[in-house]
Amino acid sequence: MKKLRNEKPELSKKSSFYITKYRYYELKNFCLQYPDWKKALEQVNGWESSSHEVSGIIRGSLPESSTERQAMIRAYYSMHIDIIDRCVAKLEPAIAPYVLRGVTEEVCYDALRANGCPCCRKTYYKFYHYFFWLLSKERQ
Repeated sequence: MKKLRNEKPELSKKSSFYITKYRYYELKNFCLQYPDWKKALEQVNGWESSSHEVSGIIRGSLPESSTERQAMIRAYYSMHIDIIDRCVAKLEPAIAPYVLRGVTEEVCYDALRANGCPCCRKTYYKFYHYFFWLLSKERQ
């Protein structure tokens, strides 16, 4: 995994946004699936889902109906996307889209700044860590 410059996987325990290093890595890997979930959600329409395509998504016995399987798949991807979107929505609106790109695409601050991020590095990483703290609470 590419380590971003100035990325601190573990903040001081005195920080109000403290989460353990391993929890941070778990959440980071969760976020990196976001583009895949968005793509899968777009593709699910008109998609004839078979049992092998949903084995990791649906627990228990699979519905016989293709429509039911598609609905379950849509719900699965939508739920995961919504978790991240809810946390991003709690951030400063001007910075939120940049944090979203940073956490879901591993775009570093310097690249975000070059593409219009309106804040300094310190402020960006404050919101970045706040996002992961919110996500940790959402995913308890």
